[in-house]
Amino acid sequence: MDELLKNHTFTAHVIAATGSLTLGTALTYPLDTIKALIQVGSGSSNQLTTAQVVDRVRNLSGNSGLYSGFGWLALGRTFGVGARFGTYEILTAFYKDGREDNHVYVSEALMAGIAAGTLESLVTSPFELIKIRAQVTSASQIPSPSPAIQNTTVSSSIARLLRGYSPDMRTLNQSVGLLSTLSTKHPNMIDALKEYPWMITGSGRPPSVTSVRRPSDIISLEGWGALWRGLRSGVVRDSVFGGIFFSSWQFLHGVLLDWKAVGMDPPPSSDEEIGPLSPLTVSLAAGFSGSIAAAASHCFDTAKSRSQCIVLPKYISMERRLLKWTRPGKRFERLTGIHPADRNILFRGIWLRMARSGISSFVLVGGYYWAIDHLVLR
Repeated sequence: MDELLKNHTFTAHVIAATGSLTLGTALTYPLDTIKALIQVGSGSSNQLTTAQVVDRVRNLSGNSGLYSGFGWLALGRTFGVGARFGTYEILTAFYKDGREDNHVYVSEALMAGIAAGTLESLVTSPFELIKIRAQVTSASQIPSPSPAIQNTTVSSSIARLLRGYSPDMRTLNQSVGLLSTLSTKHPNMIDALKEYPWMITGSGRPPSVTSVRRPSDIISLEGWGALWRGLRSGVVRDSVFGGIFFSSWQFLHGVLLDWKAVGMDPPPSSDEEIGPLSPLTVSLAAGFSGSIAAAASHCFDTAKSRSQCIVLPKYISMERRLLKWTRPGKRFERLTGIHPADRNILFRGIWLRMARSGISSFVLVGGYYWAIDHLVLR
């Protein structure tokens, strides 16, 4: 490890990759915010437009609202994309071992990309959860606290379940009124009901996403497992994206090499004799591959985004496990994490995600080659 840190070439590659990735994320983040809000805010009967989303974010949060949660996504993509490309390079190195040339077949790139995307999803899921809740908050009008909510003391167990919340006395009094006709052996029914958090929060209704957006609030109310909410759809999304991205990129790379080899005399016997492609050509191929991969995996991205905007307290998760709650939907929907109510809105915002992925991939590869040319080769 010390030798790698002292190696200036390795350091230059890390700086080039991180800088180009951050630049691509910054340039395309407003598209990601608009896409996420369209996915989350649209219903089967109504669809938000880009203009409506932009106007709402500007009115509530200003222009800076389009970059809400940018730091979390940039940090998550730094680790996630690094894991994706690192895993891909390791697996393809095994494929190329023992061959005369460094050629990688499209099927091999597909399998390596699927494995790389799976690892990327596990790494980036917590960062995406915090990011999308910050994006939703930028387009949400946070209501002022109701006068019916009184700042009374709650027990320590309830405080751990409902971090930062006070009991809604109006809801509690209504529940007491409904149950007062029943015979009870409790000397004080109100104190007994206070031991049940779902009575205090309003008959089981969890807080809104805008109230549970910080990592400490998410972990306190929903538990550590909430950071990987929507993991099923996330793994399928990133594995499909990684497989199609690398396989289509490898296919286009082979086609462009064959095109470059036309007219060469004598005909080249390997890719090394053809020579490398120009950085612009490689970047354009990466951008096109990113758009195709985004289109193929978009429905799973919608399912993951919508599931991450659901606040599920720990006690509800515990009840579902005790009752052996089964996921709704058909077999494919249960395996991939798609809710049956979202069937008609799975492709909302697909063009925005295709544009974001294409531009981001182009800037990532092109910026990397440009930085290497100025940091290492000169």
